[in-house]
Amino acid sequence: MRSAISILVPMTTAIHPSTTRVLAPAVALDVVLVLVFAAIGRGSHAEGVTVGGTLSTAWPFLVGLAVGWAATVALYRDKLAPLLILPTGVLVWVSTVVGGMVIRRLIGEGTAFSFVIVASVTLAVFLLGWRAIARIRTRGTARARRR
Repeated sequence: MRSAISILVPMTTAIHPSTTRVLAPAVALDVVLVLVFAAIGRGSHAEGVTVGGTLSTAWPFLVGLAVGWAATVALYRDKLAPLLILPTGVLVWVSTVVGGMVIRRLIGEGTAFSFVIVASVTLAVFLLGWRAIARIRTRGTARARRR
């Protein structure tokens, strides 16, 4: 069965199986965090936190996220590291914010400067933060093994 990423970005070089074990959970966590971002935003504006409402708010950012992951896989497939802040996290984060804002603008939704700042900071904390935590934990585990 082909993954969604392999459908979006045809592979000429296979992704190592150990990387694919990390890739799917990394993408899934990013999706969940974008949905949490949308739900928090809706809640802070008293728009009601429903599944439909959250998806309606989140979809432009989810498209940006998908573009970011597709670009990451296309550019770094032979050395793909989903847990790295740079390049993976930054590319995914920037694509999520920029893609989300461009789509929101195209469909007539708000892109006020203050919203762009809040979205950028919140999504940076979410999409880069978990990678930083994973990196710290991975280093700690590696040190413990060497002892």
